[in-house]
Amino acid sequence: MSLRILLVDDQELFREAIAVMLARDPRIADVVAVASGAEAVAHVRAHAVDVVLMDIRMPGMDGIAATREVRAVRPSARVLVLTTFDLDEYVFAAIREGASGFLTKDASAAELADAAAAVAAGESVLSPRATAALVGFVRDGAPARSPEEALAPLTAREQEVARALATGASNEAIARQLFLSENTVKTHVKAVLAKLGLPDRVHVVIWAYENGVLRPGA
Repeated sequence: MSLRILLVDDQELFREAIAVMLARDPRIADVVAVASGAEAVAHVRAHAVDVVLMDIRMPGMDGIAATREVRAVRPSARVLVLTTFDLDEYVFAAIREGASGFLTKDASAAELADAAAAVAAGESVLSPRATAALVGFVRDGAPARSPEEALAPLTAREQEVARALATGASNEAIARQLFLSENTVKTHVKAVLAKLGLPDRVHVVIWAYENGVLRPGA
């Protein structure tokens, strides 16, 4: 793995220290550090990036707006939010704009590198507690579409996998539930994400509640 990392933070000492430590990780090929959301967007326009480590609170273009722009400019880039405050509305807003998870700023460089590798591989970095809180944040209100419309792009088996993913089930759990091999589940998960245009598993949770595929308490 040779990850290209973009670190976005307006605090110079934090930014420089983390960049130096991340650069020592053998999985990381390149680390570029910038001080603002606008600089982040400009960088991803001009350069390929695998993972953006995004500060959520910055003057000017904040991490929420920058996440939205980065995902629009370079959809292949994964965004991991860095925040001082665990589970606040800014984090949730960034996840809805396409971020693949979050870490608090007291995470070690090794934890940041592990998380970057995880989101680059299509996983999410979100604790079960955070997932439950996220569900509570997005599930209220009328569904964007009917469940039938939302599920229409998927085959019958993929619909089963999508419903299981939306409950937070692991590949191993889905395999047991549907009597499939884990490799088959992985294939179905990739197909579900591709057909629904979702970056990772946590966004399946959001999609399911926003479209009435799962209901509160289901």
